[in-house]
Amino acid sequence: MANIETTILRNLMHNDVYMRKVIPFLKPVYFDEEHRYVFKQIAKFATKYNKLPTKETLEVEISNDEKLGDHLSDRVYPLVQDLEAKELVDNAWLVDQTETWCQDRAVLLAVMDSIDIIQGKTANSKGAIPDLLRDALAVSFDNSVGHDYIADTDSRFEFYNREEEKLPFDLDYFNKITNGGLPNKSLSIILAGTGVGKSLFMTHCASANLSAGKNVLYITLEMAEERVAERIDANLMNVPMIQLKTMDKSSFDRKIEKIVKKTQGQLIIKEYPTSTAHTGHFRALLRDLEMKKEFKPDIIYIDYLNICASARVKAGGAINSYTLIKSIAEEIRGLAMEFDVPIVSATQTTRSGYNSSDVELSDTSESFGLPATADFMFALISNEELEELGQLMVKQLKNRYGDLNSYKRFMIGVDRSKMKLYDVEDSAQQAITDAGDSSPPWDTDDKPINRFGANEKNFNFEGLA
Repeated sequence: MANIETTILRNLMHNDVYMRKVIPFLKPVYFDEEHRYVFKQIAKFATKYNKLPTKETLEVEISNDEKLGDHLSDRVYPLVQDLEAKELVDNAWLVDQTETWCQDRAVLLAVMDSIDIIQGKTANSKGAIPDLLRDALAVSFDNSVGHDYIADTDSRFEFYNREEEKLPFDLDYFNKITNGGLPNKSLSIILAGTGVGKSLFMTHCASANLSAGKNVLYITLEMAEERVAERIDANLMNVPMIQLKTMDKSSFDRKIEKIVKKTQGQLIIKEYPTSTAHTGHFRALLRDLEMKKEFKPDIIYIDYLNICASARVKAGGAINSYTLIKSIAEEIRGLAMEFDVPIVSATQTTRSGYNSSDVELSDTSESFGLPATADFMFALISNEELEELGQLMVKQLKNRYGDLNSYKRFMIGVDRSKMKLYDVEDSAQQAITDAGDSSPPWDTDDKPINRFGANEKNFNFEGLA
């Protein structure tokens, strides 16, 4: 241990390339007492003067430290004498060895801290142990120093010609406007009034993702876990929700068995009390799921954004809704980046947008900072006439994946009893006006044009006995 620690300190004093590479990742706690003290002095000098300390400057700094006790100085001075320049070892090898040493020390310290928690020697609860171990196992040196525009042209060309991994919808027009689905590290937002279909859209898509063999995490802050599962059951079993309450146990089990046989994916539904949970809770949940269930989601749904809490901003007082909601949106998008998944959430329209035949970004409730953060945002629009036809209008509001003016508005079918969405016939889209025209797809007498011939698709779980 001491040998590698001495080697690290020696090279921190005499190898500028090595020092600048590893010093951001070294922590004083990794070293034993005398090596820790010397490391702190080296790091302090390098940070202040942006260059390597000499043995002489280090000795002067140490001699001026009035807080250095005799018990430590007797070990520190001989150590500094041992840091004379010698033949330097291979830089790449030393970086690798230093990284391995950091990882080993981090794990050892995490285990020791965990033992203290178990023995009740700290104020931390046992729930902190998975986070300690996860953080320790994640220790690594980041080798990237950024994209070199001139030198990295080949990698850039490969990026342009590599097919981006996306999670497709089971709705054709959504795949058209997103060029194939939702990419990882993205935040998509549904805008709709109360009862229009925000949760319906998310539970339908979660069902479709599961049927496609994907791992889905559904976080609910509005409905109970059982209520979300009820909607997904109705969707995947293709039965009205009311029938779930009258279905006998054997029939229910048969349908569940058929669903399980047709997918390799998993669906986790996690409930949090309204306005209490933030990305810190979601991050802890993701780590727990990976550690305890070996579950890593392919997509995350959060139902819904406005009733999350912020990890950075406390609601109330002088904090306005713009700052709060924008902060929540930024934190959730950061979570999508951190865990390399698409995240889908929703927000309410303003009161003026509840029953409007057309919705704009300005109808976003509480904060215009939300659409500024989202990658993809669309509105769900409904009224009595469309409800009679079993239709919802979709309007694009923001789209980083395609042309916002291509298929700006389109129709999808909805079966609220089964919590299902489906494509309608192409003829149903023909009269919908495109970009630049906000007129609704019905005549001046507010009578819907009779063109919405619904043609429900047969999905994977259609017609389960």
